[in-house]
Amino acid sequence: MSKSIAELLELAKEVAVVAGDEVFRLYDTEDFEAFSKDDESPVTSADYRANEIIMETLLTKTPDIPVMSEETDIPELSERAKWHRYWLIDPIDGTQEFIARSGDFTINIALIEKGKPVIGAIYWPCGQSLYFASEGEGAYKRCPVETKPISVRRFDVPTEDVIMIAISRRQSRERVLKRLTDKREYQMLPTGSCSLKACFIAEGKADVFMRLGKTGEWDTGASQCIINEAGGAIFAATFADITYNARDSVENPDFVVLGDQRVDWRNIIQYYK
Repeated sequence: MSKSIAELLELAKEVAVVAGDEVFRLYDTEDFEAFSKDDESPVTSADYRANEIIMETLLTKTPDIPVMSEETDIPELSERAKWHRYWLIDPIDGTQEFIARSGDFTINIALIEKGKPVIGAIYWPCGQSLYFASEGEGAYKRCPVETKPISVRRFDVPTEDVIMIAISRRQSRERVLKRLTDKREYQMLPTGSCSLKACFIAEGKADVFMRLGKTGEWDTGASQCIINEAGGAIFAATFADITYNARDSVENPDFVVLGDQRVDWRNIIQYYK
């Protein structure tokens, strides 16, 4: 018998924490090896271990739901097009942060249904925080045992308030500011992984994040469900929708994560006009 969305969300939360705790053990003891993929992006034995835990659990407990992971071979679109729903996972988002020991890495699990994220679970081991959401049910944060609803920061005056920008620890502030109008006051919040920035926006710690560069659909799946349920949005560079399982490539375009939707983001973010 197929599981309900509520049951699948509980499963996603559970496996994200189990995998995340194992990743944290490897991080804490420095018991891991780092490698480079063919595209020169970093990967570690901890990524593979997290992938093993998540894949084994999901395939065992939901054998009727396919799984797509950053750390496994991606089937051809002709095969994926048959999937009504599937798990989309990033065993460690922020591998570079894991290696650099900043602590800003997460475990991401999403359920995609008819091309849209309907479940998102993101676990931040070093922050002992679990962010999660399901379509139509709101977004939440558990840290470490208290669970509370979260939402994006609402501007008192959408045209005037200071905007908090989540920015990579290795991203040029000048490069970001060049893509913004000079009519606002901005502050920067240096943060690690893409999904952690999105979670910070979802809980009102930041207002916007611009991702310029290569990412995969697994980098936005869980984040998109959480940010949508928290009152924000994720769009591609042209303000078009991010798509899932719709193209041969699973690479994302440049994208932006936005908080309060009353703000005129299209006129603030020059790069995305």
